[in-house]
Amino acid sequence: MGANYLKDGASSDSFALLSGDERRFSKHVHDNVHGNIYLDPLSLKFIDTEQFQRLRDLKQLGLSYMVYPGAVHSRFEHSLGVYWLASEAINRLKTYQGLELDIDRFDTQTVKIAGLLHDLGHGPFSHMFEREFIPRVLHGLKWSHEEMSLKMIDYIVDEHNIDIPSDILKKVKEMIIASEKDASKSSKEKLFLYDIVANGRNGIDVDKFDYIVRDSRACGLGCNFEFQRVLETMRVIEDEICYRTKEYLTIHKLFAARADLHRTVYMHAKVKAIELMVVDAMTKANDVLQISSYIDEPAQYWKLDDTILKTIETSSSQDLKESRDLILRIRRRDLYQYCNEFSVPKEKVDYFKTVTPQDIICSQSSAYPALHEDDIAVSNVRIDLTRGKNNPLDSINFFQDYDSNKKLPIRDDSISHLLPTSYQDMIVRVYSKKPNLVEAVSKAFENFQVKTYGMKTQVHETPEKKRKRSRYNLAGV
Repeated sequence: MGANYLKDGASSDSFALLSGDERRFSKHVHDNVHGNIYLDPLSLKFIDTEQFQRLRDLKQLGLSYMVYPGAVHSRFEHSLGVYWLASEAINRLKTYQGLELDIDRFDTQTVKIAGLLHDLGHGPFSHMFEREFIPRVLHGLKWSHEEMSLKMIDYIVDEHNIDIPSDILKKVKEMIIASEKDASKSSKEKLFLYDIVANGRNGIDVDKFDYIVRDSRACGLGCNFEFQRVLETMRVIEDEICYRTKEYLTIHKLFAARADLHRTVYMHAKVKAIELMVVDAMTKANDVLQISSYIDEPAQYWKLDDTILKTIETSSSQDLKESRDLILRIRRRDLYQYCNEFSVPKEKVDYFKTVTPQDIICSQSSAYPALHEDDIAVSNVRIDLTRGKNNPLDSINFFQDYDSNKKLPIRDDSISHLLPTSYQDMIVRVYSKKPNLVEAVSKAFENFQVKTYGMKTQVHETPEKKRKRSRYNLAGV
C-alpha cells in the first residue's frame, strides 16, 4: 500500500528537494512498506553509529513474535520509516503552504532527524521494559524511553563528534517529547511542526502511521487505515495541522486500527503470559546481571538489547538457574496458564484500582489448595483510542474545504452513529504460574469479581474438561 503511494511521485519529490552535494552523499534503501527511502548526509551520520545500529536488535513488537511468527521487524526499520514519513509530511506542507508558513531547510532537517531518532531510548522487549520491569526492580520508578532518547542523542553527538547546529539539536529533542506536553500551552514558534512526529495535541502523527501499517503487515492482519489520505489532506491553520472534514472516518480508523492492534497483538493473552514470564526471569537475574543499572548511563545503555534473554539462557551461573528455567519453560511452551479475565464496567473505570496477586489470594476458596503470591500473575490491560475515555475526534480540528481558513471541531450530530459510544476498555487477566493450580486460581478470581463488582465471568474451562466435552459432542449426545 505505502510503496505504491510513494512510487506515484512522492518519493522522488523528497529527493528532488535535496541540493547537489546532499544528493551526492545521500543513500537510499528499499523498505518493504514505503519503497525507496532516501537518507540525507546528516541522518547517515547518526545511522552509521553503533548506538543507532543497536535498534536492529530490538524487535518492534517485543515478544509478540512468539505468537505471531512474522512479527520480527525491528525498531531500526520503524525508525527509518518514521524518518521518511516525517520527510513526506513536511515537504507536502512546504509545497502547498511553504511561503505562508515560512518553512525553511532548518525546519525540514529538524523534523526528519526527530523522526529518525525518536526511538533511540527504547529498551528490550518494547514497552515491557519501562512499564513492567523497571518499576518492579526499582520500586515504582517512573522512567521513559523518550527521556532516554534525549540522553542517547547527546551521547551520540559527543561520542562521534557529529556536526549538528545546536538549535536543530535542541528542537529535535523538543519534538521527541512533544507527546508528553500540551502543545497549546507552549510559547514555541511554528507549533505545527511539533504535530508531525509525536503529536501531543491529538495523537495523529507519522510514528503511528508507520507502526500501524508495518505491524499489521508483519502479523498478517488487514489494515483499512490509509495514512496517504491523511497526508494528502492535512493543512496548517492557526499554527495547527488540521484535516479536511470529509476525512473524519479515515482519521477514526487510525485510532480504531491502533486499538485493534493492542487487543489482537500487543495485549494478546499468550503474548502477555510470555511477557510476565520474561519479567520474572529478568527480575530474578537483575541482582547478578545488574540489568536495571544500564539506564543510568547512555554509554552502558546502548549495550542492552533483546539479546539479554540469550545471555541468561546460555549462562552457566548457578545464580541464574531460576531465570534459565523460566526461559526454558517459554521455549518448551510451558507457559503461565491463562485462567480468566473480566472487563471493568465502564462506569467504574475511573475508580479502578490495579488488581494484584494479593487481591486474588484474599478471595481464595478453602475447597482448593492454598495459594501464595508467587503462584499468581495478573495483567491489567488498558486499551483506548489515545484519549482515555474520551472521543479522540474531540481533540482534532478540521477545515471544511481548501478555500477555508477557519479551523473547526466536528459536532457529534454530524458524525456517524455507528462509531462507538465507549472509547476505553480496562481488562484484568489472571494467570496461574503452576498448571496444577489453574482451577484454584480461577475460582479465587471469580470470588474476587463477585466481591468487588458483584459480577462474575464464565468459569475457566480446564484442558481436561475441554477434552471431556469434545468426547461428549463427538458421541453425538
